[in-house]
This record gives sequence, C-alpha cells and structure tokens, in this order.
Amino acid sequence: MEGPIVVGTDGSETAAMAVGEAIELAKAFDLTLHVVCAYRPQGMDTRGVPAEFAGSVQPDSKAQAVLDEAMARARRADVKAEPHAVTSDPADAILNVADTADAGLIVVGNKGISSVRRYVLGNVPSKVVHHAPCSTYVVHTT
Repeated sequence: MEGPIVVGTDGSETAAMAVGEAIELAKAFDLTLHVVCAYRPQGMDTRGVPAEFAGSVQPDSKAQAVLDEAMARARRADVKAEPHAVTSDPADAILNVADTADAGLIVVGNKGISSVRRYVLGNVPSKVVHHAPCSTYVVHTT
C-alpha cells in the first residue's frame, strides 16, 4: 500500500474504533496517518477579551480535544500522525484531506450506513465510499 491513511473522527465511541483500526494499519504498513475532525464554528463573542488573549479563544476547542486524543493514541502506537481540524461537512473534510495528502486509503466507521436517514440525508461513510479518490476501508463499529 502506498500513500498515507486518512481517518475521520468526531470523538464518538464508534469513531474511536475506526481510529484504532487506522492506527493499526498505519503501523503495519509504516505509513503516516492523517486524522480529520470536522466542526461547525460556533458564533463566539470575544468582546471583553483582552486583545493579547483573543487568539487563544478557539471556536474549535472540542475538535482540538478530539484530535489531541487521537494523536496521543497514535503516539503511543509509535505512528506518525498529522491532525486536521476542518470547518466543513465531515465527509467533504475527509475527502479533501485524502485528496490533498494523496492518500492511499481512507478508513471510516459504518455508523449510520444502514439507517433509513441515509436515504434522505446521506451519511459520512456512504458519501466517502462513493466519492473517495482512493481505496476505502469501512470498519464495522455498530
């Protein structure tokens, strides 16, 4: 397998399972892992925050915490990993990082893949599988 591995996470238990599989694959093939966490920025009011501290008020702090946990897991496994906090639709974020990184594999969990909502709204695993610029591995997480 050539090219890095991309995995998306939202911090959920099922996403953590997909991250675990991606870490194992990255370790087995000695590949870099790109961990993606998409988020929607919340309207943050920084009025009253001193200018020198305004930069430390981050609307993506939950996404950063999710990425920090995934990165710690990768470090413990001795896997080189890069975090990506992206303001985007989760599937689009994963696909864009995979395209930019010239990924060899995208790892996603199967959460929601069999739900009725999928037919109305779509879901992350389905969209990623159908639009991926590389191979995909769908981890059975539910």
